[in-house]
Amino acid sequence: MLKRIAVLLLVSLVVILQGCSVGTTLQSYADNYDGYEFLYPNGWVTVKVPGGPDVVLHDLIEETENVSVIINPVPDGKTLEDLGTPSEVGYRLQKQAIAPADSGRQAELISADRKDVDGKTYYLLEYEVKLPNQIRHNLASVIVRRGQLFTFNLSTTQRRWEKVQDQFRKVVNSFSVY
Repeated sequence: MLKRIAVLLLVSLVVILQGCSVGTTLQSYADNYDGYEFLYPNGWVTVKVPGGPDVVLHDLIEETENVSVIINPVPDGKTLEDLGTPSEVGYRLQKQAIAPADSGRQAELISADRKDVDGKTYYLLEYEVKLPNQIRHNLASVIVRRGQLFTFNLSTTQRRWEKVQDQFRKVVNSFSVY
């Protein structure tokens, strides 16, 4: 009888721990007003940032892991390609938003790629960001639609990157503007 209870407790513990592990299911987020959607990890919550990004979500446990969407106007008729190549846009984003001068941050653009989906062009960017007290890893997806530049950014600590990179790449690739 004691063995059965021990086995049941062990099985229950394994099931609970699997539910809390990296690689959990992804939830869907949609903003029908601004016209975008993406997937995000289960256990993340929306955070209100007055005057900040359109939306911010972060992990309940690893609170510095976050995803955000920033929307900025672009001149009429401009496309993403008009703004530059993936590398050019990546470097501009790096200097203006990720590690601006006097921010105490240093960023390195690791990769810059182009993805075409349903006639829409996205640039996928990857950065390593050095802060005074830690190193972070950022992934971004940018697109121009309806006269606006949508920037989807996901950030985590470098120490967590190896565990979460596959799932986070899926999250960034899920970003879609309609």
